[in-house]
Amino acid sequence: MLKNIPPILSPMLLKVLCEMGHSDRLVIADGNFPAESMGRDAIVIRCDGHGVPELLDAILTLFPLDTYVEKPVQLMEVMPGDLAETPIWDTYKEIIAKHDSRGAETVGTTERFAFYEEAKKAYCIIATSEKAIYANVMLQKGVI
Repeated sequence: MLKNIPPILSPMLLKVLCEMGHSDRLVIADGNFPAESMGRDAIVIRCDGHGVPELLDAILTLFPLDTYVEKPVQLMEVMPGDLAETPIWDTYKEIIAKHDSRGAETVGTTERFAFYEEAKKAYCIIATSEKAIYANVMLQKGVI
């Protein structure tokens, strides 16, 4: 055990967060996201039984967001014609504001299929059991 490390962060996830460098990206994926097929060239870490918000909060305790890009946090846009509600996005913005003084200003959206293409280039994809739809979030690492 280590002090001040959120217990939800496994040793493998801590190792990966430490290995990541400036501008590397991390996807925290909802339960519907095709993590294994999108992550063929990435490290895929399973966090079954956990949702995105608690992992996002724990990760941002340690993970600096990039200050050299306007929107280091990207959410998957809702597809046109999809009547999906995304209240989880408000939760994400509250969590981000706890850890980064820019708050919601760090958050952008990416069209669904463009998000998939960017996810294929991510350093790591974390597969969760999150049930909310359009709950995928991509983080770009900054410097300390």
